[in-house]
Amino acid sequence: MKKALLIAIVLMGTQIITAQEWTTPIIDGYGKIKEFKDVATQPDPTKEYNLVFDLKDDRELEGINVGYFKIARMINMLGASGVSADKVNVVAAIHGGATFTALNDAKYKEKYKKENPDAAVIKLLKDYGVKFYVCAQATASRGIVAEDLNPNTELGLSAMMVLANYQMDGYILIP
Repeated sequence: MKKALLIAIVLMGTQIITAQEWTTPIIDGYGKIKEFKDVATQPDPTKEYNLVFDLKDDRELEGINVGYFKIARMINMLGASGVSADKVNVVAAIHGGATFTALNDAKYKEKYKKENPDAAVIKLLKDYGVKFYVCAQATASRGIVAEDLNPNTELGLSAMMVLANYQMDGYILIP
């Protein structure tokens, strides 16, 4: 019995010691990942990753819009696997329920009476090189003008045009 208990304690201790923590190696504080070296379908550092994200949801994950979380997570996974930033090209089409996430600080505060929880991650992602296009059709239908938008975003004719044009240019759609 004592031997079995000792073995169980050693095994549990080994699992605790080798358990990996969640990290945010590239986009600091956002899009946490766990690294796994012995799994299939790893990022390939020799490939170029051209990705277009469709941000249309107003859901949040860990305090930010789920779309920004997914972009940060993808960049963190790629970077942790040795894919250099110059081989990662990310575009985001913001529309639908996500449209208000692209408001500048003053307009967001005016509308929601609080700071925009997405402003910091948008800035970090933009600094990394992510291009953010806000659907002009969505902004027009919500009474938002260009001056109301976060300075790290720009208007695109429509999310449909952004998604179509970038896919025709070889970008992979990440819904």
